[in-house]
Amino acid sequence: MPLIMKRDTVAQTLPNSLRLRTLGMSAEIAARLRVMIEEGELAPGDRIDEKSLCELFDVSKTPLREALKTLVSEGIVLHRQYIGYRVAPLDLEELRATFETLHGLERLAGELAASRLSAGVLAALERKHVQMLEAHAHGKRTEYFRTNQEIHQMIIDGAGNPVLSAVYATLMSKVHRARGAANADSTRWEESHREHDEIMDALREEGRPRLAEVLKLHSENTASEVLSVVAAAIRQGERRGVRA
Repeated sequence: MPLIMKRDTVAQTLPNSLRLRTLGMSAEIAARLRVMIEEGELAPGDRIDEKSLCELFDVSKTPLREALKTLVSEGIVLHRQYIGYRVAPLDLEELRATFETLHGLERLAGELAASRLSAGVLAALERKHVQMLEAHAHGKRTEYFRTNQEIHQMIIDGAGNPVLSAVYATLMSKVHRARGAANADSTRWEESHREHDEIMDALREEGRPRLAEVLKLHSENTASEVLSVVAAAIRQGERRGVRA
């Protein structure tokens, strides 16, 4: 047997049980890395330290690299031979265009939800809002961010338009990673918290006359912070000589 084998040849020689364990482990690592990237723990343009991640996940390089290859195929991570892996940078103009569309969807959802959002959905939103407040009070940013996203999708779904819900979810997936990076900022976190209080007030009002504008304003404020953070990250990457 040759001393150096291609990856496919190595995979063929592994016992099935070992291959399955490696594949399952790499999928779990990929999922955890997605969360770290989406929530800003690994920022756009950051170099990925394989040794540190192996220690963090308590794994060897084989499943980690399989996970990284998966993220490369998804466009989340970039790989350069002899240099290694980096978190893929964000496209500022695409983000700006996506947010402009989301502003309109938020407003439309508010207009429709003013008459369509049911008492049952409002009660569920009240409970979810309490969860978000608790996450904020205990400094649990990851939990806060996830609950925040769930609240937005619940309001969109409460508008009673399945096409709107599907389009919104698709576009939100495009900006989720950038939103996570912005939410790592303490100032914006506090602002977002106050704006969500305002959204809940608008939902409770009879006829909900302010809901559409409150949702649109919140979307615009979020976009402003996200685009500012991304632009700063791009400038920093350029200073380091990092190019997409």
